[in-house]
Amino acid sequence: MILQRYIGINVAKGWFLVFLVLGAIFGLIGFTQELDHTELDYNALEVAKYTLLTLPNQLVSLAPVIALLGSIVALANLDRYNELTIISCTGFPPRKLFAALALPTVLLMAGLWVCMEYITPQLQQSAEQERKLLRDGNQGWIPGGGVWSTDGRRYIHLGKMSEDNVPGNISLFEFDESRQLVRAVWAATAEVTRDRHWLFQKAREKALVNGEFRTRGYPELEIANLWSSDELPTLTLKSDSMTLSVLYSYSQYLAGNGQPTDKYLNAFWQRLLMPLTVLAMVLLATTLSAGATAGRDRSFGIKIGIGAVLGILFYLGTQIIFSLGQLLQWNIPLVALLPTLVILACALLLLRRMRW
Repeated sequence: MILQRYIGINVAKGWFLVFLVLGAIFGLIGFTQELDHTELDYNALEVAKYTLLTLPNQLVSLAPVIALLGSIVALANLDRYNELTIISCTGFPPRKLFAALALPTVLLMAGLWVCMEYITPQLQQSAEQERKLLRDGNQGWIPGGGVWSTDGRRYIHLGKMSEDNVPGNISLFEFDESRQLVRAVWAATAEVTRDRHWLFQKAREKALVNGEFRTRGYPELEIANLWSSDELPTLTLKSDSMTLSVLYSYSQYLAGNGQPTDKYLNAFWQRLLMPLTVLAMVLLATTLSAGATAGRDRSFGIKIGIGAVLGILFYLGTQIIFSLGQLLQWNIPLVALLPTLVILACALLLLRRMRW
């Protein structure tokens, strides 16, 4: 029990060390990049605050790499000073070695799910909102050139969204059954109610009447069956700023309106299955670093180098798999699970050859 606790604590320390190192690297890179884009709208202190708030979300996305490198660092360091060799010679079985890693790994997996649902997306949202206020005041552009929605015959586009969730730069187009444009409406802003009624402010309407388009202006114009007030905050979020539950519910909303959902479903399944990838990474790192009798010919630096290369290959490989999955329209959950299955297969293969 004492040896199991000792190994588990050392692995957790390895994760924390890699977390700090990657946090410092990516934090410095993010701070420098953001500083180059301030355009004198805010100072270095505000840039540092933005970087610190967005950094946890970045590091969560790197959790599999942190688990891999941290485990290799910890176990290779134990092997470096012959501690694993001594532990192995005491008759400490491999199953107890993996049991020693099980508890911290499960806690890490649970922590990741909690962070992705309750902590890091909220920090990211807070940072983005503060930056938007500094750059654009109370009215800011929606990321990606605005957002579109359709119910089949009617298309609406929002260009801006204020801090108080008041939509702006609104364009609405209606078509008849023959797909001919019969109505177009532009408005500066709109008041939104929970029953999906919008009261357009300073609206201009161009409608087809007797075969001719006629233009009229309205101080206020009410249109029903649009976004509800509860759905508006989601429109200003990037997919990496959404919680797991919001990603899923928003993808269902898009599907119900006949709009593409791949981007949000991909993000949802990748994050949902990420803790399982962490588990596979820990298993892979253990088979690489904890072969006490097989690993004596490998230096500490070589093992760290192997871990770094595997981390880079994992990142590049997952990007290729996800891109191919979208291009070929593969099953989204399967595509998200595929990197984990590949890592697990490699770990199990190495486990069969592991000498302890």
